[in-house]
Amino acid sequence: MSEDAGGGLERLPSGIAGLDIILGGGFLKGGLYIVQGPPGTGKTTLGNQLCFNHIVHGARTLYVTLLAEYHARMMQHLSIMSFFDISKIPDQLTYLNGLRVLHDEGLKGLLALLRREITTRGASVLVLDGIVSARRAAEDEQAFSEFVHELQGVAVATDCTMLMLTSGQGTKLTPEHTMVDGIIELSDQLTGWSAESSLQVVKFRGSAFLRGRHAFKITSDGIVVHPRIEALLARPSRPDTGISGRVSSGIDQLDVMVGGGLPASSTTMIMGPSGTGKTTLGLQFLAKCNEAEPGLLFGFYETPARLDAKIAAVCQPLRGLIDSGAVEVRWQPPTDDLLDAYGERLLQAVHRRKVKRLFIDGLGAFKQASVIEPSRIGNFLTALMNEMRVLGVTTLYTLEVPDIMGPTIRTPIGDLSSLAENLILLRFVELGSQLYRLISVLKVRDSQFDASLHEYVTSGKGLIIEATADSAQRIMAGYSNQKGGNPLPANQLREGHNLL
Repeated sequence: MSEDAGGGLERLPSGIAGLDIILGGGFLKGGLYIVQGPPGTGKTTLGNQLCFNHIVHGARTLYVTLLAEYHARMMQHLSIMSFFDISKIPDQLTYLNGLRVLHDEGLKGLLALLRREITTRGASVLVLDGIVSARRAAEDEQAFSEFVHELQGVAVATDCTMLMLTSGQGTKLTPEHTMVDGIIELSDQLTGWSAESSLQVVKFRGSAFLRGRHAFKITSDGIVVHPRIEALLARPSRPDTGISGRVSSGIDQLDVMVGGGLPASSTTMIMGPSGTGKTTLGLQFLAKCNEAEPGLLFGFYETPARLDAKIAAVCQPLRGLIDSGAVEVRWQPPTDDLLDAYGERLLQAVHRRKVKRLFIDGLGAFKQASVIEPSRIGNFLTALMNEMRVLGVTTLYTLEVPDIMGPTIRTPIGDLSSLAENLILLRFVELGSQLYRLISVLKVRDSQFDASLHEYVTSGKGLIIEATADSAQRIMAGYSNQKGGNPLPANQLREGHNLL
């Protein structure tokens, strides 16, 4: 088997970016692999995609079926895929049906056919589709094991990377599972009305790989794999240098309340019910961007048209920054994609723009996208925010919570302390026939802060916060009297760990 200049085993990239990341660079050249999964999970698409991706660089590949499916029908289905190129058939990609040879000459005849075609055509990739037919044709387990062993010998001798596709799945072990260099399992998981396809590398000799399940989709570009964010970023991409300093929130009085601005490279969660001004606060945060400190708005719920209208109404300076390119706006419907696809898209935009101010409007959309495995959301967000921190990104994101009229905060996401270093709460208070807005700081990383409630209003210049807590104190006293109780002690309003 070939070795690269560094002394390791040479790789053969699949050309599927996410899969190659999971495999640590691709398949090992000259290796023998099983791709297994129920019908309809994408095995045939994956095998063909690998072949077409490989011949782009002038190589030759061989796709052999052991099923009665007509190649013309298979290619008709593949023709809608962007990777499909009929001009490469049969000179660079050859399709053969080995079913008759298997039927007439058995496993030895099939092995001879594969060896001859690989050698004659100089193929560096072989996909053997329907290996279950070969197993059925074997006289016994020993005969099939010998076939797999000899096929592996052909792979090593010819430096041809081979994939055997089979409908097998699950924990049942067969001899070929112990003999091959790797096993990739494709599956579908259904929860309620939602379904998600996932890929798991069960075994991969000679290399580290990202363990566990990873989501994928079958699109017009073929299979698109999204490595699980918490596995990809189990450790941040670079050391945490502990960047110090302060970053303006975009609101002078809020900067005073948090002790001189938000800690640089920290994460801040803005919580509150709908209509309290969470998005407006985020827009003001981005309005402090410039060419040297670019920003990104990564939103889910405010469509571009609605966002433009809101910017015109409450934060007009941001319009010029968007037009100049200092701030980029990325919007996507919250039901549009997979959880890890959102994370991947966010990371790509941050790296591409070298973003320093990030506003994620609608953290709940990440939770909504994790419906198949809701327990993932905490680890997913923790890994994502740890990466933002080491990249020097100061992050602000919103989380909608049920109406807050008392001291208890109920959130749709678990332990907030692990997800945000700074917590800011926006709330409504009904007093008589009037609705008031109050803001309070519950937590700031390694910093003293003003924990008092402050009244604020929304205006054409965004959120305007009262400089003192006097009006908020009067509102809360009136609210408590209205409810027939005593005013809530200030320490109960500011102890974040008691509220969460």
